Amino acid sequence: MDGKQAHGQKSGRKAADKFLEACLLQLLSEGTGHGYVLMEQLGQFGISADALNISTLYRTLRHMEKDGCLKSEWEEGGPGPKRRVYLISEKGKKELEIRIQMIKARKSGIDRLIGAYGRSQEQAVQTDRPGTKEEML
Repeated sequence: MDGKQAHGQKSGRKAADKFLEACLLQLLSEGTGHGYVLMEQLGQFGISADALNISTLYRTLRHMEKDGCLKSEWEEGGPGPKRRVYLISEKGKKELEIRIQMIKARKSGIDRLIGAYGRSQEQAVQTDRPGTKEEML
């Protein structure tokens, strides 16, 4: 998850994986967390617990730790077993900045695409020509 990977030059990681990693980095920039709490918090970014398997989450966390973006430690407390608690590293903070800039650029392109689509649909309806919204659906 170094700068080259974040820009897609080396990594074969899917966009959904990169988005999940950015969300985890953001959550952990706000404080430490462990798997199940992070899973719940991901909902604020549109990632539901139903859509994400807990083993996928832990695999992603381990990957990010291996890349140096996260650190983890075992936390004892309460009656249950020890929990692995994750925190963001300095490298992770820099990576989060890179990811946010990439997401902003992509969002800008998506907004332009949606705007262009909306304008073309308005024109199609106004001119009542083939290719109207109903025909495209």
